Amino acid sequence: MRQVGLIAGAAAVALVAAGAITYAVAEDGGGSANSSTPTAGSADAGFARDMAVHHQQAVEMSYIVRDRTKNVEVRRLAYDIAQTQANQRGMLLGWLDLWNLPKVSADPPMTWMGMGDMASGKDGALMPGMATNTELKKLNSLSGKPAEVFFLQLMTDHHKGGIHMAEGCVEKCTVGVEKRLAQGMVDAQQSEIQLMADMLKERGAKARS
Repeated sequence: MRQVGLIAGAAAVALVAAGAITYAVAEDGGGSANSSTPTAGSADAGFARDMAVHHQQAVEMSYIVRDRTKNVEVRRLAYDIAQTQANQRGMLLGWLDLWNLPKVSADPPMTWMGMGDMASGKDGALMPGMATNTELKKLNSLSGKPAEVFFLQLMTDHHKGGIHMAEGCVEKCTVGVEKRLAQGMVDAQQSEIQLMADMLKERGAKARS
């Protein structure tokens, strides 16, 4: 599938640019001496913390399906997602280090968006779009086409939740480079949602919602 290859190329470009983006944030709201450094309760810090957690699960799901199917297209997509989101997660946690801010908070996830009551955390789903522990266990139990379908459905939901948070950062974050990264997440994940819809259709399935 040609579009998977295009996304793989975009992921490679993102990885090359990562170092520049990480260092740029130090000049755009990073560094403890900068008066514009985000606070622990800011949208910038909240997004960095929450999206790091959100991304970690996407990486986990991608590695699970990689070992549950031999389909080249699904494995390539999973690899692209895992590499891109692991890289972005490192950047988000790195920014928290630059800002001398904690990587965890006593506040519920998405409090920075005014939506701290959106997810109960029941069965491990800490934020909207995240898979439950039961769903991850099910993915681990499947193989072949059923694993591919379930992964694509879970990741579609996951991307929708991630896009919602990234759009929140675009609106509320103050650090320019973080806002640009968030917009890049929106654009890339919307493209991947369309790709996954096509891949599901090829398998006689569709997204769950």
